[in-house]
Amino acid sequence: MSAGFVLKTAVPSLAYVGLHSDTSRNKNIGWRGKSISNGSRAYCMKTWNPINNKKFETLSYLPPLSEDSIAKEVDYIISKGWVPCLEFDEKGEVSRTNSRVPGYYDGRYWTLWKLPMFGCVDSAQILQEIEECKKTYPNAFIRLLSFDNKKQCQCMSFVIQKPSNVGF
Repeated sequence: MSAGFVLKTAVPSLAYVGLHSDTSRNKNIGWRGKSISNGSRAYCMKTWNPINNKKFETLSYLPPLSEDSIAKEVDYIISKGWVPCLEFDEKGEVSRTNSRVPGYYDGRYWTLWKLPMFGCVDSAQILQEIEECKKTYPNAFIRLLSFDNKKQCQCMSFVIQKPSNVGF
């Protein structure tokens, strides 16, 4: 006995290939008359222009933060019980200059300004550290990070200084 078999019944051939434009066959499908929409506010969506307009992390699409805005963000960090930390870097960008190995990037990690401020409950101390870092590195990118010591993760990060000599 043979392991295979032959189908001897005739298979009716279809008169079309792909989508059929005749709506009489599928009266329940109503997609043909609908248009594509991104919602009611689609008219105000815009693609960001990345050419000579580099953006960084959270809040980087806003205008530069004022001292009061930074102080409010610092107060928020403290109210959540997060650990603030300052970092700086002169390039401020990720590149692949030294190696093309997958997963390797130069500039991924910025230099830590002192130690993270564990147990800090006064926003004035953090603002003083920010000003000291700005004075020490006036031509560097400076960012403020916050870490949750319970969840063991980074909660917030934003750039607080961009060098004036960079055209971003």
